Amino acid sequence: MCGIWALFGSYEVIQKQISNVLKIAHRGPDAFRVETNMHFFPHCCLAFHRLSVVDDLYGMQPMRVNILPFLWLIYNGEIYNHKALGKEHGFNYQTQCDGEVILHLYARYGAEGAAAHLDGVFAFCVIDTEKGQVHLGRDTYGVRPAFKLLSDDGVLAICSEAKGLVTLPESMNNGHLSLLVPFPPGHIESYQMPDKAEGKVNLYLQKQFHQIGDMPKYRALGSELLTKDVLHNIRVTLTAAVKKRMMSDRRIGCLLSGGLDSSLVAALAVKCAREDFLQYPVQTFSIGMEGSPDVAAAKLVAKHIGSEHHEVIFTPQEGIAVLEEVIYMLETYDITTIRASVGMYLVSKYISQQTDTIVVFSGEGADEVAQGYIYFHKAPSAKEADEESRRLLRDLYMFDNLRADRTTAAWGLEVRVPFLDHNFTANYLSIPPEDRQPKNASEKYLIRSAFAGSGLIPEEILWRPKEAFSDGVSSQKESWFQTLQTYIESKVGLFIFLQFYYIICQLLTVQGAEKEGQI
Repeated sequence: MCGIWALFGSYEVIQKQISNVLKIAHRGPDAFRVETNMHFFPHCCLAFHRLSVVDDLYGMQPMRVNILPFLWLIYNGEIYNHKALGKEHGFNYQTQCDGEVILHLYARYGAEGAAAHLDGVFAFCVIDTEKGQVHLGRDTYGVRPAFKLLSDDGVLAICSEAKGLVTLPESMNNGHLSLLVPFPPGHIESYQMPDKAEGKVNLYLQKQFHQIGDMPKYRALGSELLTKDVLHNIRVTLTAAVKKRMMSDRRIGCLLSGGLDSSLVAALAVKCAREDFLQYPVQTFSIGMEGSPDVAAAKLVAKHIGSEHHEVIFTPQEGIAVLEEVIYMLETYDITTIRASVGMYLVSKYISQQTDTIVVFSGEGADEVAQGYIYFHKAPSAKEADEESRRLLRDLYMFDNLRADRTTAAWGLEVRVPFLDHNFTANYLSIPPEDRQPKNASEKYLIRSAFAGSGLIPEEILWRPKEAFSDGVSSQKESWFQTLQTYIESKVGLFIFLQFYYIICQLLTVQGAEKEGQI
């Protein structure tokens, strides 16, 4: 997890804008760099906050390589097939950093071709100083965040989080209108600088390089093992999704709620770690209030898979105390996202402060891919259930992916989500819609069936009914939802009372003035 920030076409001095860069410092606690007045780009600035996960020595950004000196790169993400692409295309890498492949792919295939070849999660910005162009790209499901600000006079800014851009128009003080929006997942955008000396940009291309459900254009890990057996293919593609994500120079752990999704991911991660002879035990982390069903279920799974398990218990007061911090980090007022984020924020804080784990696996995406929500039982038809599943996947970047990214990045961690692997999702969505619906009163029936009898996780966990994360962390005495509702009602009630009190005081003041003949 890193933080990227870039500005093109601004005539203000960088000292006025550097405070915006520092608003995302939490995303990259290991190193920080700013580049200004780049090669023939006098009115541009690139900034990077680094969380060092791969190639600590040469992986700093903005990145340049001596065989492509006219290209600059900043990106946030992980490219899992960078070694395979290097061999396939004969790239001469200058570093061990996975992101370097973006430069080589762009030089050979352009921005769209580069994005389409990447197996991973990413938000990138490539600057071509030779052509006077800027190219942006983001992964299909928006696992890695990106925002852009574009003014009507050609100033372009990008950032991993909106908080790094919201006050930028004030610092530019140019009187022009600016639009701040999330960069669309699965798209690339290309900008031309008519005059490189000015640095202003014109958007000349916006294109979707990958549709949800489309098969990868690259050779995916494990694809040679696929057969006509649906359950076999689910096991193969999910296992491959976890295995490729073991790429890390930092310690790996897993968020473990004790539900189906996180339990499968954690079990596969522990299995891969043993096969790869990792020199440390994989840590697992659960969180909940006293008496939480998630904590009890996670303990059972951790014992079964042999992880080094940590339990974090929080009180209602501790949850309430971080609400404002959580909302600031999330950059959303969506109530479901906020409610589910508090636990993830607190467990991330524990991991950051009490352990040396940096990379954390999580189970996001399974419910959207595999129709895991309870309401899918009531879908009018298989076709409509499939359409709803794809809609949820399109919108994930605004909800669960946002939650997973912000709550972990807030504490300098990197989250990895195997269920949103390109190859896994494409293969799963290729299964006939009627076979992907809930069956025998069980949502995600195919995934459960694929691992039934494997011994990977306890059978009672494999068939454990769906629980929302915010419900699973709850105490048996009072749910987290009820705790929040009581707190908000007390605040809203006080607010209404104070408003009423203010109005009464104003009326009494007016009446008193009237009696004294002042009005």
